[in-house]
Order: sequence, then structure tokens, then C-alpha cells
Amino acid sequence: MEVKQTFNAEKCSWINIDTTKAHEVENLKKDLSISNEMLNYSLDKNERARVEYDAEDEALLVVFNVPHLTKTDNHYETSPMSFIMKDSYFITFVNERTDYVEKIIEDLLKKDSQQTTASLLFHSLFMISDNYFPLIDEVNNQRVALNKKLRQKTTNKNLLEMSDLEIGLVYLVTATRQNTVLLEQVKAQTIYQAFNAQEKEELDDVLIEARQAVEMTRLASDILDQLSGTYNNLLNNNLNDTMKILTIWSLLLTIPTIVSGFFGMNMPLPFENSEAGWIISLVISLALSAWLIILLWRRIK
Repeated sequence: MEVKQTFNAEKCSWINIDTTKAHEVENLKKDLSISNEMLNYSLDKNERARVEYDAEDEALLVVFNVPHLTKTDNHYETSPMSFIMKDSYFITFVNERTDYVEKIIEDLLKKDSQQTTASLLFHSLFMISDNYFPLIDEVNNQRVALNKKLRQKTTNKNLLEMSDLEIGLVYLVTATRQNTVLLEQVKAQTIYQAFNAQEKEELDDVLIEARQAVEMTRLASDILDQLSGTYNNLLNNNLNDTMKILTIWSLLLTIPTIVSGFFGMNMPLPFENSEAGWIISLVISLALSAWLIILLWRRIK
């Protein structure tokens, strides 16, 4: 187990664990006696945001949803990242998607190397919550640009781009909501009473930032849902108009077929010996077609 950095006058230590390296996890388990249950939560890539406090070991586990800085399949996703506070140790678990948090923590320690483990945890969560805002702004900008394209022409490509934005917002909305619930649950843990006034204030600051992220992602999601519903209605209306036109044409083309078929029967018929018989059948067809057009027009209005 390797200590990445000491802080708070060397009273505290930060240990960063790469979850892809099994030996680092084993060393952590052996040296700090962290329970298997807590380690399993920390290493589970599908774990939901949660907080656990082991009173017997005096260890606090926080699993926080961290946004990816790069897109996956044209949309942003999130990954759970674990933090453990035990004794004077601050332990982080990163992978290839969340390793940028290392730089965030390094910068926080450069700015203030005298902070406690709890302060470092809450400052880290605050900065992670801040990383949601640029992604939400980018999604909103993409939505505005996509809306302009769709107003000009509704194509499958543009609709698929809208679908990608909706998928990405589902990840962001769910992640920010879970983060907010997690932070509220911290206050219900027995360790909360051990925090000093400054640490409690820092937790409140993180909670405010997390709630703001929830509101922004929810607003972006609602607007996109409304936009998607509007274009779905437009497509349905266009389809209805197309079907209406095709139905009218099929009815109009049926009339000349009926009239010509009627005069084509092998039996005595009116005008069969008249030189103007075909003109008369044409007039009958046109008259019936005009009558049908007027009837349908009144019906549509």
C-alpha cells in the first residue's frame, strides 16, 4: 500500500487505489483491515450512489456518481467512484474514467494542505458536482443547434442526435439525483455528530451544489422531452396528411375505373352507339369526381 500524499501537518494520508490493479486492493485490505463488504461496494462498477458507516471499524464509505469527461456513443455517462475515510486515511478508488479526480484532489491539497480528511472529502465532492455544469451547458447548446436543424428539415439523422441527447440526460439526471440523496443520508449517520462546524458547513455547500445540478439536469431533460414530443406530433401530423392525400387520390381514381368498367360490359347500354359516347363517359367521371372532391373538402373543413 503506497501513500500518495500526506496532509494536515502529516497527520493524514491520502491513498489512491487503481481498481484495475488487484494487488493494490489486497494490500489495502491487509494493511488497514477494511471489511470485504466495504471493499466489494467500492469495487462494484455498477454500484449506486450510497453512504455506509461501519461503527465498529469507524470507517465511512461514500460512493459518488462521477461524470465522464468524454462521450460514449455520442452521449455522456457517469461512473460510481468510492471514497473511504478510516482513522487518518483518505482513500480513493479510481479507474480509467474517473482518474481525473486525482488531479482535482491534488489541486485541493495544494490550495490547502491543512484540511482534515472530512474537509478533503467534501471539497472533492463539491468539485465533482461542479463538473456536471459544463456537460449540461454543452447538452443545452447541442439542443439549441439541433432544434434549428429540425426546424429546417426533420431527418432521421437529426432525430437520432436528439435520442443521444436524451440518453445522456437520463444518465446525468439519475446520477445527480442519487448524489443528492447520498449527501442527505450523510447527515443521518452517527459520524455526522463527530464533524466540526466547518465540516458540517462544507457538507451543506456540497448539498447545495448537488441540488443545483439536479435542477439544471432536470430542466434540460424536461425541455428536451417537450421538444421531442413536439417533433413526434409533427411527424404524426405529416403522416396523417400524407395518408389523407393518398386516400383522396385512391377514391378519385376509383370513379373513372367504375365508369369505364360499367360501359365496358357486354350488354346493351346507353350511348353505346353514339359517336360521343367516350366524351359522355368522361363527363360522367369528371362530374362524379368533382362531386366527391366537394364532399371530401366539406368533410375535412
